[in-house]
Amino acid sequence: MSARFFAKSFVLGVGLLLMPVFAHAATVKSTLEVSGWMPYWRAATSTADTQKNLSLVTTVHPFGYNVQKDGTIVNTARLGEEPWKTFVADAKAKKVRVIPSIIWHDGAAIHAVLSDPVKRAELENNIVTIATVNNWDGVDLDFEAKLAETKDYFSLFLKELYTKMGKKWVYCTIEPRTPLADRFDTIPKTIEYANDFVEINKYCDRVQIMAYDQGGVDLNLNRAAAGPYVPVADTRWVEKVMREAMKTIAPKKLVIGIPTYGYEYAVTPLNSAGFSYQRLWAFNQKYAVDMAAQLGQKPVRNAGGESQILYLPDMLTASKAASNKEITTNATSAQNLGVPATAFSNAATAPSVRPAFNIVVWNDSVAVKQKIDLAKKLGLKGVAIFKFDGGQDPKIWDVLAGK
Repeated sequence: MSARFFAKSFVLGVGLLLMPVFAHAATVKSTLEVSGWMPYWRAATSTADTQKNLSLVTTVHPFGYNVQKDGTIVNTARLGEEPWKTFVADAKAKKVRVIPSIIWHDGAAIHAVLSDPVKRAELENNIVTIATVNNWDGVDLDFEAKLAETKDYFSLFLKELYTKMGKKWVYCTIEPRTPLADRFDTIPKTIEYANDFVEINKYCDRVQIMAYDQGGVDLNLNRAAAGPYVPVADTRWVEKVMREAMKTIAPKKLVIGIPTYGYEYAVTPLNSAGFSYQRLWAFNQKYAVDMAAQLGQKPVRNAGGESQILYLPDMLTASKAASNKEITTNATSAQNLGVPATAFSNAATAPSVRPAFNIVVWNDSVAVKQKIDLAKKLGLKGVAIFKFDGGQDPKIWDVLAGK
């Protein structure tokens, strides 16, 4: 994750045989579990916001610990200090699992350590020590950007660590797999994987799929889009990802990772059809809401269930009269700006000269609820929110409360 705002390394996978589930940690109530990542870079707002709503969550994942190139672990969040110290005590008093994330996003370093039996054992022992000495309920392993040749070593690492952790929880945060038929026009004869879902199913108590940062990975959804389409997490794609995972990972271990942030892109219409996208930055909801107000726009709900706005780059500095014009895929509002509605079409019949524009897309409480409903529909164990930092749509707490 590195803030999970960085682009993910999407890992391709294909399902095999569903493996049986073996109990490893204490059984909890069968209702949908809710976990949430809490970033260290917004520790004050993250703890303050979540602390008021601890009754709505099952597990909290403070961000956390970082693994260095040599396999040593650094307490980046300083979890023994305030505001974490008071927050953790309150969470434990309310029977909320406190399971910090251990983060590593250096594929070459991961391979070097996990392929070395001595270094691998040292890492495992250090993780167990961290969990034991600090009385954590378990650990959340977020090892991303792994190499294909690391797959078997990562599985061995999980197996060995799982045994050493005893009754403590082992959560695994894993990249999504888009079904191959949606990922490729022609499926390659050889597919390499960085994660072995069968082994992950055996040695992880919870498997949290990072079902976000979709971008352009789903070719079929891309083609079906009537206009610009660059989602953070289209609910239709999320369902594909989770059904793919369900082929090899038991549903009662599976958790949908749900984003609460968004991205802004600079969009360039192509001469014939489609668009090219340049990601500008990630943001929390307030950025988009403030921008919509400045533009005089009302965000629309796109086909993927997310909120979005479109605007011409010069609109933010244009006169009040011009900036109050709404720009969506609605023909009337687009034409009010002197822009043909077809400028925002993905069709080959679009005019050859079309203006560049920006798209702002994010997951608000409505988008989050859609994915929670999906978890229930699929019979999954729960959802994991990235992130609880005080910057997400505040109505998400109402959604979690069932309001």
